[in-house]
Amino acid sequence: MKNLQSKRVAILTENGFEEVELTSPKKAMEDAGIQVDIVSPQKGKVKGWKHDHWSIEVPVNVEVSKANPEDYDALVIPGGVINPDKMRINEDCIQFAKEFLNSGKPVAAICHGPQLLIETDMIKGKRMTSFPSLKTDLENAGVNWEDKEVVVDEGLITSRSPKDLDAFNKKLLEEIAEGVHEKTIF
Repeated sequence: MKNLQSKRVAILTENGFEEVELTSPKKAMEDAGIQVDIVSPQKGKVKGWKHDHWSIEVPVNVEVSKANPEDYDALVIPGGVINPDKMRINEDCIQFAKEFLNSGKPVAAICHGPQLLIETDMIKGKRMTSFPSLKTDLENAGVNWEDKEVVVDEGLITSRSPKDLDAFNKKLLEEIAEGVHEKTIF
């Protein structure tokens, strides 16, 4: 894909991210030559979750309170039950996500990751998917929810679960290559 080597992407996460939902997109982006930063409210390291137990620790590159969305070409939000629930009550995380949605830069969220996007109050009218348990929450936020492995709506990429990672990663790279999308005014 064209000029991905010049791109820089933020993965916004908290303790309790589903391990493969962070490591798989991160590897796909790095393999494509993209610089990937882990952005988090945590200092130093953030701890993952694997199915039913704590797993790896990943170094945090930038604390979210000090991160500048203008430094990044896209945002990725991994799922896990714990991670998005912690971020959705953190004003710095909410504001960081809002900046990306407002800019038209690609935003990708998988599994429970869209919980954070609900808090931005900026997804009404969007086509999205998620882990099935979030369907009602997203519909209540005005989203047109679809049960598909990956849904893309003007640079907003969403997938349901780890089983959809191949399709998620492919669309993520395509959207990063496309760059900023024109925003639709509702």
